[in-house]
Amino acid sequence: MPNARPAPAGYDFPALTGRVVDSANLLSVSERRRLSNQLVDAEKKSKHQFVVVTVKSLGGHVIADYGVNLGRTWGIGRKCFNDGVLLIVAPNERKVRIEVGTGLEKALRDEEAGAIIRDDILPRFKEGKFADGIFAGSEAIIREITE
Repeated sequence: MPNARPAPAGYDFPALTGRVVDSANLLSVSERRRLSNQLVDAEKKSKHQFVVVTVKSLGGHVIADYGVNLGRTWGIGRKCFNDGVLLIVAPNERKVRIEVGTGLEKALRDEEAGAIIRDDILPRFKEGKFADGIFAGSEAIIREITE
C-alpha cells in the first residue's frame, strides 16, 4: 500500500500484513486465507481496496477516530480516489465499524454500512460466531462496492 504514513501520536496499530489483519485471532488460518482471496478478487473487479482488521484493543480511542487514522496510516485505497474500505472489529470493546474513504461514500453510504453491521455482522457476533459475522459483513460490503 504505497500511501502509508506514520501512525499519529497515541495510536498503536498492528502492522499491515495483507488484506486480512487478524490481531485478535478471531479467524483460523484457512478462514484468513479464504477471506483474503475474496478481498483480492473484489479489488480486481472494482479497483477498490478493502481490508479487514481485528484488534485486541482500540487503546482507549473511539472506533471512528481509530478507523480514520488507521486507514490514513496504512494508506488504504488509491490516493487520487480515496476509495478504500476497512472493516474493523474490536471484540474486547464490543465495537465494529466500516470505515469508508470519501471516494466510495456514494457506493457505501453510512446508512448502508450501519445496516450491514446491524443485520449481517452483529447477529452472528451475538451468537459467538465471529468468523461468520466477518464473512457475512465482508460479502455485503463487496456487493455494495462492486455494483
